Amino acid sequence: MPGLRQPLPRDVGALGVRPRQRHLHRRGAVTSDEVASRLAEIQYTLGEGPGVEAIRLRAPVFATDLDAPPDSRRWPLFSVQAARAGAAAAFSLPLTGAGTALGTLDLYRDVPGSLPVDRVRTALLVADAVTLAVVALDHASPDPEGVMTRLSGAETDREEAHQATGMIMVQLGVSAEEALLRLRARAFAQGSTAVEVARAVLNRSLDLRDD
Repeated sequence: MPGLRQPLPRDVGALGVRPRQRHLHRRGAVTSDEVASRLAEIQYTLGEGPGVEAIRLRAPVFATDLDAPPDSRRWPLFSVQAARAGAAAAFSLPLTGAGTALGTLDLYRDVPGSLPVDRVRTALLVADAVTLAVVALDHASPDPEGVMTRLSGAETDREEAHQATGMIMVQLGVSAEEALLRLRARAFAQGSTAVEVARAVLNRSLDLRDD
């Protein structure tokens, strides 16, 4: 979302707009740079982070210093990997419409610190504008499911992770939930993302039966 950078401080980057999903992932998200993309993948892999919390609470979640309490205690795994990716602070604002959270507008800083009040106001206005645009597209869409339905169910678009989860289910004789947990655990253990592990499973360079 390059347009978001103009009103923001130099050390603030836009993660972009990420749809709501039961299992976080990057597909369907609009991100501005490699750090933003990596942070989306980390939240998908770990199932924790400010975006997850903002969806659950339907309220803004600001982590001003991921390397120190309380943020490092709140999301211990996310904090470590986010720092490695180049983010020192992260901010997530829910896109709330039709009584539900449609997704999040996420920002990060490469140094610890809060967003200035005027920048928070700008981010809130952008979040409102994105929400209104999504709702308008939903009403105008010829798709009977509508844009919001497809956004909130966007996890089905992550074909690689979905297919790899199915393969793991068959190989290990476990449920879908257990297969996804195994995939995430392997990704965390080797410092990869869940998508990278999924690709390895699909091209058969990785077999979790060997674990």
